Amino acid sequence: MSVSTRSITLGLLALGLCATLTAADHTKDSLTTVQENLKAQKAVLIDVRELDEWKEGHLSQAALLPLSKIEAGMTAEELEKLAPKDKIVYLHCAAGGRCVQAAELLQKFGRELRPLSPGYEDLVEAGFPKAKK
Repeated sequence: MSVSTRSITLGLLALGLCATLTAADHTKDSLTTVQENLKAQKAVLIDVRELDEWKEGHLSQAALLPLSKIEAGMTAEELEKLAPKDKIVYLHCAAGGRCVQAAELLQKFGRELRPLSPGYEDLVEAGFPKAKK
């Protein structure tokens, strides 16, 4: 293997390793499984959208923890109030992107984080109850 080929190979391996260590993935749990875990109180649902989005409509089972709050910093105690360590933590947002970012930031707190790919409207359509205004 030439020096340049070896350097490229090592660089690609390093990139792959970094991606593996830092990237959160959407959960493979079906929405039926998510609903069952919420009903059995094995899990909590956290909405990482911003307050103005929350006010426009949110899921009755969800707690609000905006991504901006997570990015600004929070304590383990603050997270514990919303997501006890013994619960699966499902995260959702409007379209599935911010919940992955939130999961990456929250990994340091040692929770079982499962970002949902479907967004808020998709979850409503799938039968997750909407909160009454």
